[in-house]
Amino acid sequence: MKTIKLLFAAVILPFLLTSCVVDEHYHNDYVDNGITLPELMERYELWYVDYNATTGTGDVPFLTRAFTISLLDGTLYANNNVAYIGTTGNGFGIDIGYYDYSPTTIRFYHDVYGFYETEVVQISSNRIKLIDHNHNVTYYLTGYQRNNFDYDGLFYDNITYFLQEYTAWEKVYTSNAGALNDFDNEHFVQFLSSGNQFRSSQDAPGTPVNSIYWDFTGLYGVYNVPGNAYQKTLTLDYDFWGNESFVLTVINDNRIRLFHQASGTTYEFQGRGFIQFMKQGGKERVKKTDTTIVK
Repeated sequence: MKTIKLLFAAVILPFLLTSCVVDEHYHNDYVDNGITLPELMERYELWYVDYNATTGTGDVPFLTRAFTISLLDGTLYANNNVAYIGTTGNGFGIDIGYYDYSPTTIRFYHDVYGFYETEVVQISSNRIKLIDHNHNVTYYLTGYQRNNFDYDGLFYDNITYFLQEYTAWEKVYTSNAGALNDFDNEHFVQFLSSGNQFRSSQDAPGTPVNSIYWDFTGLYGVYNVPGNAYQKTLTLDYDFWGNESFVLTVINDNRIRLFHQASGTTYEFQGRGFIQFMKQGGKERVKKTDTTIVK
C-alpha cells in the first residue's frame, strides 16, 4: 500500500495535443487525437480497469481479475492483488504475459489464459474502451502515471478482496481494555472468495495454516463508514450467539485492527499464507451496486 494524496481527477485534464474529431459512423464516443495506438497505450504507466463500467455478457479473465494493467516494452503487467499494491513490481504489479499491436487492436498473450484480441476505442485523453468482439464484452480503462495514482483509494475501495488475499488471519494481539466476550476465544478467521462466507477457529495461536480446524462457518459483510474513506465496519454473523460488529482499520499490508464495538476490546490480526492471484480460479470481482461493499 502506498500513500498518494493526489486526486484521481487531477489526471483527467486534457492534454494539449492535436485537435480531436468524432466519427459518428464508427463509435459515437470515438476520439482521435492524432497519435498511434502504441503511443496512446504506453503514454500512461497504469491503466485502471473500471470494472463497474463493464458491459456485455462475456469475460476476459485476466482483465476481470486485474485492478490495473500496464503495457511496457512488450511485457504485460497487472495488479491483481490489493495487498502490496503500489509496491509490487514498483507499482506495476506482476508480469502476466506479453502483447503486440495491430493498427486498431491489442493482441494479448496471457501466461495462463492464452490469446485475446481487443479493439481499442479512445473516448477521452486518458480513457479507452477495450472491446472483445469474440467474447461480447467491453472494458473501460483510465490511464494514470504511478506518481498520481491513488493506490490508497483503490485499496480501501476494494478492502473485501484484501481480506480474501490471505489463507487465514491470526489473532496476534488482544487489548487489556474491554469486557470479556465470546470472540476472545476465536484465534483465526478466514474470508472466502466465493459467496460472503467466513470461517473461524479456536485452534491454539501458532497453529500452521494448513493444520487449522475451522470450527464455524458463517456470513460476513464489510460496510462503508460515512465520512471516513479509510475505515470500514466488519460484521461476522455467528448464528448461535448473534452478530459481532467491529470497526476495521488497516495497519499495513498484512495486519488489521478490529475494534469490537460491544465489548470495547481491540484485536489485531496478521495475515498468514498470502495468495498471489494469477492462476485460474483466483478472485472474482463483482460489480458494486451501491456504496456498501458486501462480498
